[in-house]
Amino acid sequence: MSQTSSMSLTERVYNHLCFSDVSLALLGLFVFCCLREKITKKKGPTIWPVFGITPEFFFHRDEVYSWVTRCLTKCQGTFLYNGMWLSGSSGAVTCVPANVEYMLKTNFKNFPKGTFFRDRFSDLLEDGIFNADAESWKEQRRIIITEMHSTRFVEHSFKTTQDLVREKLLKVMESFAKSQEAFDLQDVLLRLTFDNICIAGLGDDPGTLDSDLPLVPFAKAFEEATESTLFRFMIPPFIWKSLRFLDLGYEKSLRKAVEVVHEFVDKIVVDRICKIKEEKTLGNRSDVLSRIIEVESHKKTDEKDPSTIKFFRQFCTSFILAGRDTSSVALTWFFWVIQKHQEVENKIIREIREILKKRGNDHQETSKNESLFTVKELNDMVYLQAALSETMRLYPPIPMEMKQATEDDVFPDGTFIRKGSMVYFATYAMGRTESIWGKDCESFKPERWIQAGNFVSDDQFKYVVFNAGPRLCLGKTFAYLQMKTVAASVLLRYSIKVVKDHVVVPRVTTTLYMKHGLKVTISPKSLEEKKIHIQD
Repeated sequence: MSQTSSMSLTERVYNHLCFSDVSLALLGLFVFCCLREKITKKKGPTIWPVFGITPEFFFHRDEVYSWVTRCLTKCQGTFLYNGMWLSGSSGAVTCVPANVEYMLKTNFKNFPKGTFFRDRFSDLLEDGIFNADAESWKEQRRIIITEMHSTRFVEHSFKTTQDLVREKLLKVMESFAKSQEAFDLQDVLLRLTFDNICIAGLGDDPGTLDSDLPLVPFAKAFEEATESTLFRFMIPPFIWKSLRFLDLGYEKSLRKAVEVVHEFVDKIVVDRICKIKEEKTLGNRSDVLSRIIEVESHKKTDEKDPSTIKFFRQFCTSFILAGRDTSSVALTWFFWVIQKHQEVENKIIREIREILKKRGNDHQETSKNESLFTVKELNDMVYLQAALSETMRLYPPIPMEMKQATEDDVFPDGTFIRKGSMVYFATYAMGRTESIWGKDCESFKPERWIQAGNFVSDDQFKYVVFNAGPRLCLGKTFAYLQMKTVAASVLLRYSIKVVKDHVVVPRVTTTLYMKHGLKVTISPKSLEEKKIHIQD
């Protein structure tokens, strides 16, 4: 009996020692891997055993973009990484303009969106232009260029922006000015750009910017769908695919959100095809969806055919994704930055006043039926465009972009890229890199965009806010006109102040939202401040 007990105790001690040896061995391996990474990766982020770069990412989750910027600075602009074991994610992160140009132009064919990105966004975007490569991407881009660059659409989209600002945005702002209630400016701007892109692109007004700021299921579902999709980038495929198969967790939420989005868009598509068939003409319709339906009518005319509905739905969801978040996020950071730089706001207002003075005596007042500003007036707002561009340099709406190498390659800086690698170019870090923008790269300085009184665009491969190369943003001109209309209209009428102690930090998602929104109060500028009074 005692011998058995003694043997059991001995076994337990032996097993405990074996477990301790294994634990020490694993700990030693862990420390060795960490030290090796520190030595061999040019002071890049620690690549942990099994978990790769993931622990570092979560440790710095409240300042991810600043952390990436610091890592890139220490690594002379590029570092390699591994994701979690079996995640299928490994590659490089860079902020070197030459590398970016190589990916986006020089060897464009070797760096498409890739299967890693497409698989994760396939439920929401399907085969739309932002999730497409090769011939599918080329064909969709060709169709969209034709319609978006037409005089008819340019005039329609500009009028849509003017009407929304005059009839809805300024009325909402006036209501908050009277009540002196704090509100989330980011939310209001998201509603504006969402309604704007839906009217201009789909010919349908979702009404999110109505005076009572209603909750619109489609808008909420679209935001939930984009955010839920991001989880797929952080975990191994076998986990998120299993969750999708079992309809559990965030995958269940994603499925429901996508269903709401697609049902909403499908109804618009079917109704539009039917109306165009009945009318046999577009009449006064100038939205992109109507124009594309007419162009493609000889190929896709059956509104009950699922492939027809899917074809047009892909255009719609991609169009909304492109136009909703980027402009509103840029404007949110703009209003936050300039209230910290009063001298910049003063220069912007002086510029607007000088432009309005040129209207002459017959145009000192603007009636309700007239636009707030003409296209020429907006184009003449050089300093305002410089301030917006400078804001996006420091706070780019899309802080990081990803490509996937189809074959082994070597970057201009000598970095070897393996076939299948995910390569990120960090737009946020590029705007804060001294070798690109000089020693004052962290300073907000609109003047860097102006030469001899004219706005001067910089090299698109060092300022990748609107992408570059063959995938250069098609809506760049529209975006600037939209942002300038909103900024000029609001600044001319209202003083904006951020609520005391409100915390402003980026949210980690595909777009540089402010994590807690932008809580502000506004007050009307006096007639003395305005100098020129414009009635609404």
